[in-house]
Amino acid sequence: MAIVEELIEIFHNARAIVVLTGAGISAESGIPTFRDAQTGLWQRYSPQELATPRAFETNPGLLWNWYAWRRNLINKAEPNAGHKALAQMENLFPKFTIITQNIDGLHQKAGSKNIIELHGNIYRARCAAENLVFESWPDNGNFPLTCPHCGGLVRPDVVWFGENLPAGALESAYFLSNRADIMLSVGTSAVVEPAASLPLVALRNKAVVVEVNPEPTPVTRYAQFYFKETAGKFLPELYSAIKP
Repeated sequence: MAIVEELIEIFHNARAIVVLTGAGISAESGIPTFRDAQTGLWQRYSPQELATPRAFETNPGLLWNWYAWRRNLINKAEPNAGHKALAQMENLFPKFTIITQNIDGLHQKAGSKNIIELHGNIYRARCAAENLVFESWPDNGNFPLTCPHCGGLVRPDVVWFGENLPAGALESAYFLSNRADIMLSVGTSAVVEPAASLPLVALRNKAVVVEVNPEPTPVTRYAQFYFKETAGKFLPELYSAIKP
């Protein structure tokens, strides 16, 4: 697909780019969604038994084993061409930020630096009592984990059903969306709030909204440019078109 000259010119004149990514870009790397991952043993559990604060209080060992199983799936995945193109694009602009709804760390693995994780990261844990964050922990299969500082339970550092998004991450996401010259919405269904509203926040503040998704979403009608493509196909073409 040829990138239209008007869009290339817009990118050449832009300084602040914000990219919102969703499950679609991770799916291209073979990472299943939460519900798609519920196969085998996990089919008999509801999301309320595997990803809510109440589930953690009731059976933290079960919940930790579920996330260990999901991490094992994610460990086998590699960044795809879409992730890599975004990492390359970051070097072209004074301000370039990825706001992701994904918890898999593939943007970091691809080389992106400026990332806001709205839903946390499956490779981090935090103390449920003190909110201390752990980048690593003894992975010996002994679950649940306890905090070395206070002895309280440690939980995966992800957002569960019924929880608010991290206040700092959400505040930064709104701040940057308000000041973007271009907002790229990539591989997201644009139905999960509050992330779904970020392209509209950018649009109200005169940003150009570019949507990349195989299927139309609620954002499509508002976007100045819509590309019915996957991230892995479109983003490398976009990078090639706008690079010096």
